[in-house]
Amino acid sequence: MSIEDFDVLVATDEHIKFAQEICDEMAESAKARGTGIAKRTSEYVAKKMVEGKAVIAFHKDGRWAGFSYIESWGHDHFVANSGLIINPIFRKMGLAKAIKFKTFLLSLEKFPGAKLFGLTTGLAVMKINSEIGYRPVTYSELTDDDAFWKGCESCVNFPILEAKERKNCLCTAMLFDPALDSVKIR
Repeated sequence: MSIEDFDVLVATDEHIKFAQEICDEMAESAKARGTGIAKRTSEYVAKKMVEGKAVIAFHKDGRWAGFSYIESWGHDHFVANSGLIINPIFRKMGLAKAIKFKTFLLSLEKFPGAKLFGLTTGLAVMKINSEIGYRPVTYSELTDDDAFWKGCESCVNFPILEAKERKNCLCTAMLFDPALDSVKIR
């Protein structure tokens, strides 16, 4: 199997039927890794699909293979690429990179000029972000939108974030500022 065996596309209302499966896999994956995750409901994921703010991947045989979504913060000045999840049977095939890049391009298209950011504990995601053009930053360079940080409350590491007054946590903050940074891959 190779990356050519997958279709990576902007999700639509046609894909809502996969929302619960995606949420379940996000939770299971975080549990298996022992890492934090901002939990999302199937209704939240479905809303992202309907709004055209999500990317979904399918194997050529029709099986759901991966997902990611975008959310804007701070009056659309910041956009988070979040919720990247790959169906376990399709991991280690380059699919995460393809989804991240498609989500990145969708973010630039929907929110021109916005700073794109993400928080992650995953080395693979940090590597992909770096390959795209993101750079590690301090939390002070991220949105100060309280609604964004509220999303961290369901993470097992939230007490650390809170104790550190949102200045750092176990996640690495990464940022792409289109005014300063350039896209590294095409």
